[in-house]
Amino acid sequence: MMGLLSCLFHPHHVQNDVEGSLQDFDKALAASSQLKPYLWQRGLSLYYVQQYTAGEQQFRDDVAVNPNDTEESIWAFLCQAQRQGPEAARQAMLKVGRDPRPVMRAAYECFQTGSSPEAILQAANDDGGHGSFYALLYVGLWHEAHGNAAEAEAAIVKSVQTRYAQLSGDYMASLARVHCQRRGWAA
Repeated sequence: MMGLLSCLFHPHHVQNDVEGSLQDFDKALAASSQLKPYLWQRGLSLYYVQQYTAGEQQFRDDVAVNPNDTEESIWAFLCQAQRQGPEAARQAMLKVGRDPRPVMRAAYECFQTGSSPEAILQAANDDGGHGSFYALLYVGLWHEAHGNAAEAEAAIVKSVQTRYAQLSGDYMASLARVHCQRRGWAA
């Protein structure tokens, strides 16, 4: 069911129609409220339309049913950081289980502790593949949450230029492109 929903809403996201994506997620939610904790993509849309409180709650609901979801914990942090700053977000960061992906383990650690995001880049060892894309994306998001716009732009633009982002069709690769478009960054 969730795979079908993702396929239905992905075209909106690819076209930078985040508002349309959110409307469709909300229609699905109105039709079936039990879907709420599973609509992590809705949380991403909420982030990009600057509905940070609702986005944070969406990600917190997701982690409640999937307690090992590193990315949703980080996105809840990102939403809260937009409203209250990174230190407040760090204090309320959701605890999750150990992610099997080295890049996401490093990302979680950096967001949780506030340490330099260089460790995220060091965890990627695939030269333009999955790990490189995710490392660059989350380094950029870390910098954005900490008010470092130039570093955020450099990392996220570089993430969309990876071989993985260009060829994979990954929802998060589309998200990185939307992130750049929403901020007026040439990718």
